[in-house]
Amino acid sequence: MRLLLRFVQQVQKGTQLRAVGKSYFSTVSDLSAPQRDGPKGDTSAWLCGSSPHIEASVRNFVDVQVDFINEEEEQAFLKELDLGLKKKRYEFDHWDDAIHGFRETERVQWGAACGAVIRRLRAQAFPQGDRLLGPVHILDLDKTGFIKPHVDSVKFCGTTIAGISLLSDSVMRLVHVEEKTDWVDLFLPQRSLYVLRDEARYKFTHEILKDAESFFAGQRIPRHRRISVICRNLPE
Repeated sequence: MRLLLRFVQQVQKGTQLRAVGKSYFSTVSDLSAPQRDGPKGDTSAWLCGSSPHIEASVRNFVDVQVDFINEEEEQAFLKELDLGLKKKRYEFDHWDDAIHGFRETERVQWGAACGAVIRRLRAQAFPQGDRLLGPVHILDLDKTGFIKPHVDSVKFCGTTIAGISLLSDSVMRLVHVEEKTDWVDLFLPQRSLYVLRDEARYKFTHEILKDAESFFAGQRIPRHRRISVICRNLPE
């Protein structure tokens, strides 16, 4: 309890959120950072749910890779993206009412550093030979922005979605479309990669929690401006 109180005090003093995310889950829970092997490794540092059963049922269809990119690669993305994003205004409505406080764009051409990351993302998140959506979707959420619960349309993307989180830690919540009391939360640290596949895509809604509701396993995860770099495969 003393360790937890000390971490909370550090957050209040403006300590970097990333340190809270790593230190809380490694020191308080004695957990190592999750590895690429997903279900075979320790996922409890980034996955919690309404019951052990629902956690087990989702674990094969989600993955979070901490520190998928480094600080230099994150800065390369921001340098490429910020100029175009700053020309847009944050919108507080969406054509299907799924996003609040956002601006977005698509990008096909990348500089060398970012292009290498995109290739690495696609190689790790999608099976070899999978038909991928060419443009990369860039979603910029304001600090006050959030993504409401939704299931992506099968008209626009296939079985897998993968995204890199820039600038801020956040919490993604998945809720079963039929059993609303069944849910899992994914802790998405800054510079991490998340992947949702198959059942996690279409049997669960997904959302990014607003700052006031941003908690993971009882731990406050403050939300700041967040840019996600998102790749999808094509519908079959």
